[in-house]
Amino acid sequence: MTERVTHGPAAGCSRDPLPDRDTPGPQRMNRRAALRVAGGGAMGLLAIPALAACAEDPITEPDVLAAQEFSARADAAAAAAAITIDPARGPALNTIAAERTAHADALRTEIDRAVGVYGDGTTPLVRTPSPTTTPAPAAPPSIDALRDQLTSSQRAAADLAVTQSGYRAGLLASISAACAVQVGVLLV
Repeated sequence: MTERVTHGPAAGCSRDPLPDRDTPGPQRMNRRAALRVAGGGAMGLLAIPALAACAEDPITEPDVLAAQEFSARADAAAAAAAITIDPARGPALNTIAAERTAHADALRTEIDRAVGVYGDGTTPLVRTPSPTTTPAPAAPPSIDALRDQLTSSQRAAADLAVTQSGYRAGLLASISAACAVQVGVLLV
């Protein structure tokens, strides 16, 4: 008889160090299953600090638009107060006060929108607070002082607009342009 030689492992030997590859169930674990278990455990260990960090309240900086909102409310109050000094300019000053109040409201709406709303409709507790009172000037400003105040607000809005993008940049540019019109047209 002739013996047949095969090119594989000898009879009774297996390449797999774990015997009986076809054995089902929990009594046998191959290399792939062991790596899955180890990888899942490692991912779980990495996820714990990430979840703990999410549970803490984030420390947030005040929104950059908050200063613009405060400025708009201060300008509106100053324009309303200036009517007592120059009643002949009452209609123009009332227009300025109304526009600057509308600017402040638009800025507040954008600040609140940026904070977001949770799925249940509530807003986060960490928010940029809105001014609770309108800052009143110590004394009614002169028209020149109001003009300077509005010019300063116009420049600040324009400077901030170039650092923002999208809607915020457009909002600030619009506010800057409105302040320029108030100074150049309404207070001439």
